[in-house]
Amino acid sequence: MRKSILVLFGAAALMAADFVAEGDLWWAHIQFLADDKLQGREAGSDGYREAAKYVSGKMETYGLKPAGTDGYLQPVKFETRQLVEDQSSLTLVRDGAEIALERADATLSTRADLAPALEAPMVFVGYGLRIPEAKYDELAELDLHGKIAVYINAPGPVEASGPVKSHFGSAVERWNTLKAAGAIGSATIMNPRAPIGANPENANSAAGGRGGGGGRGAQRTFLLADPNLQEATGQKLAVTITRRGGEKFFEGSGHTFEEILKLAQENRPLPKFPLTGTLRSKALVRRDTVEAPNVAGMLPGSDPKIKNEYVIMSAHLDHLGTGRPIEGDNIYNGAMDDASGIASILEIARLLHESGAKPKRSILFLAVAAEEKGELGSRYFAMHPTVDKKHIVADINLDMFMPLFPLKFLEVQGLAESTLGDAVRETAKAAGVEVQADKEPDQNRFIRSDQYSFIRNGVPSLAFKFGYEFGTPEDKTFHDWIRDRYHKPNDDLNQPVDKAAAAQFNHIIANLLERVADDTARPRWKDDSFFKRFAN
Repeated sequence: MRKSILVLFGAAALMAADFVAEGDLWWAHIQFLADDKLQGREAGSDGYREAAKYVSGKMETYGLKPAGTDGYLQPVKFETRQLVEDQSSLTLVRDGAEIALERADATLSTRADLAPALEAPMVFVGYGLRIPEAKYDELAELDLHGKIAVYINAPGPVEASGPVKSHFGSAVERWNTLKAAGAIGSATIMNPRAPIGANPENANSAAGGRGGGGGRGAQRTFLLADPNLQEATGQKLAVTITRRGGEKFFEGSGHTFEEILKLAQENRPLPKFPLTGTLRSKALVRRDTVEAPNVAGMLPGSDPKIKNEYVIMSAHLDHLGTGRPIEGDNIYNGAMDDASGIASILEIARLLHESGAKPKRSILFLAVAAEEKGELGSRYFAMHPTVDKKHIVADINLDMFMPLFPLKFLEVQGLAESTLGDAVRETAKAAGVEVQADKEPDQNRFIRSDQYSFIRNGVPSLAFKFGYEFGTPEDKTFHDWIRDRYHKPNDDLNQPVDKAAAAQFNHIIANLLERVADDTARPRWKDDSFFKRFAN
């Protein structure tokens, strides 16, 4: 009987030696994907196409079969929108006076289908949340018909689990709630407790658009070209308000912007009130189309009864491309985000191939496009998979899993939601690694990467980070990285990484995949999981 991959490394010394060597193999993929030659792998770019060619070639080398009718590549079409800035504007109109807003005050987002011209009153709606499960409704007594809803993009003091708050706090769910209440547009104030550098281009973060992407200048917004898969319908205006612009919006309301930010920083309830005057917008949007494929390869299942069921192993292939230089560097290489995840799915495919793995279910290795544009490639695949949608049983997603120090703790997002949590606990325990739940649920990480596309289609899913204990050097290393490198050009090949720990992680995930693929019972949502409602 073939032993599991982890069992093959019985002696600690041999295990360490092999992890060092395998860490170098893992890093070699990143050296290709995060090289300056690929220019940051923005979806639709030449660099992205080179990355997709590399991944499909490695999939073939590692014995994976093409997972669709177009070989390893699944074509995905996107609509792009870009604001013509010199013909677009935002103006506050108050008591007959017009206050022109600069980019440093507020930015328009082309993720909404911006009206060419609009003027409407504004209402501050706190956190803008309605969560029936928590009996929490900030919109209950507000009249939003024909108005612009202004809100703080933070979870707020809601008595609900992190994943539930993340779901209702996503840009899509917030807009659905505001639209149902009659709003015609929204203006977002970034979470004052968000990590520095959080990407405003991501649809599940704040709105992107003019000035989005961490200050990288005017950016194109991407949407899926299929109008049936676009989710900001009915939104005639979307604005992101900066700290500088906040006081201008709140002037004359009886509340100061600093007062509101302080309450949000302390995670306290927020008042709701009308803002004085109106917001006038003019928008000219340039539209185009681009293509960027998902890449999918399959390790076929061996059990006739369940070989046509699929465990997805996913990571995103794109990053931010090029943009505003920081210390002379304008290439946003995306080594950890997420060349690291792509390198791991390739290494896991290699490990399974070389070990002669014959899982009972099929394992589908998936590199998706346009995660940085709002999880679009994974949304397209989840809605139009290259395999039978009803037979996708799980998604194991790797996005910036952060191998910056030795692997003692494994943080798992979605740990308590499905039986996959039980499987990862057993797998990690066998490797001598302790599992942790998400320690920062207010950062909404559970809905900020590609696993969420599968969750919304009823598929139990997990995502991962290297864990740590609060107050330790590892805690500092993690948060220093978020502050200093997240969505910046120096997330590149010149940074300290624990390659051996990454190789150890790859073995754990490979073993988890085998465990899930070989279990005759499908993964299922726990009875008390909020996300059970999405199951087919």
